[in-house]
Amino acid sequence: MDYCLGPGDGTAAMLSGRPDVDIDGDGEFDGVRMDFDGDGVFDDALADFDGDGLADHAALDLDDDGTAESLYTDDGSGTWTMTATGPPGPLRWFGLDGVQHTTDGPADVDADGSPDRLVDVDRDGLADRALRAGKNGGIGTGWVDTDGDGRWDVALIDADGDGSADGATAL
Repeated sequence: MDYCLGPGDGTAAMLSGRPDVDIDGDGEFDGVRMDFDGDGVFDDALADFDGDGLADHAALDLDDDGTAESLYTDDGSGTWTMTATGPPGPLRWFGLDGVQHTTDGPADVDADGSPDRLVDVDRDGLADRALRAGKNGGIGTGWVDTDGDGRWDVALIDADGDGSADGATAL
């Protein structure tokens, strides 16, 4: 599993680790233990719940069975700012055709046969963002629900693959 950490001064390093703790309780290792909060105890972990090989959850103060006192998610921006109440459950989302779906894993929002990454920013169980892979592993297209009704309102496109949106279209 890969993860990116930095000292808070704007610099960061990409690191790799072999998962050694089961954070989501499915019986498979998905987290790398470390001292993430700086308390001197290796009772924290970065975990990959969506199975893409990149850390997407930070778990602090794990007990012996891997249950975290605090769990944070990366909303896709690389920051651990979204507080989670526990491991993610089934997420509801709408396809571009307006049909509602429920899933624990990858979704195909645009029905192109390739998985898209869903993000639930406000942790209400309804996807607020969907991201489709683009050039060089970046994000090619993103869909955003701006009003919280579960339907995509804006499509963002990164045509040149630099990681920044080049255009937006109202849906």
